[in-house]
Amino acid sequence: MTQRKSFGSDNHSGTHPAVLQAIIDANAGDVVAYGADEHTEHVTAELRAAFGAGSAFLVLNGSGANVLALSVLLRRHEAVICAESAHINTDECGAPERLTGTKLLTVPAADGKLTPELIAERLSGRGDEHFAQPGVVALTQSTELGTCYTLAELQKITDFCRASDLRVFLDGARLANAAAFLDCSLADLAECTDALTFGGTKNGAMGAEALIVMQPGLAADVPYLRKQQTQLTSKMRFLAAQFDALLRDGLWRDNAAHANAMARRLADGVRAVAGVEIVHPVQANAVFARLRPRHVAALQRDWIFHVWDERESLVRWMTAFDTPEADVDAFIAAIRSTAEQ
Repeated sequence: MTQRKSFGSDNHSGTHPAVLQAIIDANAGDVVAYGADEHTEHVTAELRAAFGAGSAFLVLNGSGANVLALSVLLRRHEAVICAESAHINTDECGAPERLTGTKLLTVPAADGKLTPELIAERLSGRGDEHFAQPGVVALTQSTELGTCYTLAELQKITDFCRASDLRVFLDGARLANAAAFLDCSLADLAECTDALTFGGTKNGAMGAEALIVMQPGLAADVPYLRKQQTQLTSKMRFLAAQFDALLRDGLWRDNAAHANAMARRLADGVRAVAGVEIVHPVQANAVFARLRPRHVAALQRDWIFHVWDERESLVRWMTAFDTPEADVDAFIAAIRSTAEQ
């Protein structure tokens, strides 16, 4: 029996064949460890050029990359302003708070996106020694709700933050999907930040993320913090090989564009189905929909997807770089058939 594609997460997908081949190619012979090798030197130079950045560092996973970035940007008494739905708040088991000692100042954001006005609401305690002082604004691109900040929105936030002595961090676990949707460069997105992450794992890598630090002066502590936070791998060449494959000929963008296109195909296919409500704009590779609870249960007998909010009967359907059109169409047919019952 042919296995159906999971719509549960882009983490469910395998590894792109070009990435696997790059890992195999990097496996020849002995190579100096901990990033002191030609593979890592080449790839970090490519990343710096792509982002117009001062420094680039390879790490093992997204949560580790986020914690490392916040460690670089925060002073010990400072807090992080973020959307209530932000991954650092909802899905990292308190890692930012525990490992950096920071406090997360969350803001409800219906579409997952912060604005200068929402950020300003969390600045009332500034100057009061009894309050953690806001120091960093954390954005997510694309957001946990599948929406994307436009470049104009990012610039508006950055202008506000710089005028307010706030540093900007961008969680880019799905940065490739945002760049593909906006049809912009990685440098365009990075220009509005002090530090950001570039996700590979959700976009065809086996397991590799990058921390990009825009200003050279901010990066001095990163090597020590990366080691201290267990994000320095000895066989760094295999992380470098993955990004080498993704960067070559724009594979990262092709992968993301395909995932986005499959999400649009899915949303367009069910948008007119009675009993199915698309809740958020479909801009990246996520479709959020509201269905009747009995329809959710019926679909989950044959298909894998995530119930985002059981009380609201809200589900999330994710597509990936390897999602076939045929599986999207089969899922659409199943949704239609189920909704008619």
